Amino acid sequence: MRNGEELARPSGPARPEGAPARPRPRSIATRLFVSAALLGFAILLVAGLVLSTIYRRTAEANFDERLGVYLHALVADIATPGEDSRTAPGQLGEPQFELALSGWYWQITRLDVPKLEIRSSRSLFAAKLPRLSDAGVAAGAGGARRGYAKGPDDRALRMLERIIDTGDQGIYLVQVAATTGEIEAQISRFEFDLVLTFAVLALALVVSAAAQLRYGLKPLWQLQEGVAAIRRGEAEKIEGDFPQDLAPLASELNLLIDANRDVVERARTQVGNLAHALKTPLSVIVNEAAVDPGPLAAKVEEQAALMRDQVSYYLNRARAAVRARTLGGATEVAPAVEALVRTFEKIYAERAISFTVSVPEAIRFQGERQDFEEMVGNLVDNAGKWARHAVAISINPEPWRNLSERRFFRVTIDDDGPGLAAGLRQAALSRGKRLDETKPGSGLGLSIVADLASLYGGHLSLEDSPKGGLRADLRLPSA
Repeated sequence: MRNGEELARPSGPARPEGAPARPRPRSIATRLFVSAALLGFAILLVAGLVLSTIYRRTAEANFDERLGVYLHALVADIATPGEDSRTAPGQLGEPQFELALSGWYWQITRLDVPKLEIRSSRSLFAAKLPRLSDAGVAAGAGGARRGYAKGPDDRALRMLERIIDTGDQGIYLVQVAATTGEIEAQISRFEFDLVLTFAVLALALVVSAAAQLRYGLKPLWQLQEGVAAIRRGEAEKIEGDFPQDLAPLASELNLLIDANRDVVERARTQVGNLAHALKTPLSVIVNEAAVDPGPLAAKVEEQAALMRDQVSYYLNRARAAVRARTLGGATEVAPAVEALVRTFEKIYAERAISFTVSVPEAIRFQGERQDFEEMVGNLVDNAGKWARHAVAISINPEPWRNLSERRFFRVTIDDDGPGLAAGLRQAALSRGKRLDETKPGSGLGLSIVADLASLYGGHLSLEDSPKGGLRADLRLPSA
């Protein structure tokens, strides 16, 4: 049977099974780019609407000025009646007034007689123009009204009207109207040119924003790469020239890394001192018990050996906890595994146990080599004890989804031994628990592996092996 400790799990709040994954916040570069793009588009949209409105008003004013010329000519004809009056057909100088339903109309209505007298252009073709005053359009400067109305053929008209009081000659309502097609055509051409121009401007703004972000955030990316290089064990401190905004941060990070190393060294020294301080009293107790054999001496030796195992366990765990929190540690996996396999091939040579290894060269463990060898060595040794003929060791990287996540790899160790019932695997992972006293060991092997793995953010699990025995699945961080 197997020995070990309870399975360690990654820290942090557990997500309920089946619950959707929480979306990750966007990067600073993405936020800046999206906000700049949206703000730029909003500004361009508002500017486009304002320019379009201004141009429409300008186009309407120019068109009204043109209609006003005809209106003034008609007013002059009313004020100076006679045979030469330009209100006679064809005398306004605009042929459109002579074509039936051409869209250009004028109409003069005398208001001070019981029965309205109406004169109009031939283009009205016996139709009448509506009054802007009836539509509630307010009079402007000089009493003139201007606005939109519906024409005889239901086309929209731009209309000017004015009431003229000529004294004895009467009171007249003078109206001039024309279709809005010309205005709309001008506005449509302007809006098309405006949209095309603003589209090019928006593209230029997006490109310039991307270039600014790339240039402006480059020092941050360099700082990120420097920290990542330390984490991978490729550098001991952050190198490079940074702008004055980031230089203090880089310096503080370097100081923090140096302080971390100092704490680690002091902790290692204290742990070593404690180990040496405990070894001597335990040795004295064992030696004194051996002088006078008996039941008491045997019990003392038994408990002293147990104390030695427990002290070694917790000292190793303390050393591992210190090393696991050290920045910059990285171990080449392939050479370490190959060295372990050569050792165990010699240990189990008499039983002719075959060890097969499948390890990619590029994988590196983010931690100390001593800890990696202790974890994998314990698992391989455990498999070798129970294997009938073969032990298979395979290491594979886990898929890496994005840069913000830690990378992991899995060490899978299979044997063709008797295996272990699922109900006993939890007990096999308990510290000091030995399910079979006939096999050598202290019952601490798998517990040490589980503890070390959890300290590095990984975990150990026991499963059924395809070879018929037991599979140890060890998940560890990758540098």
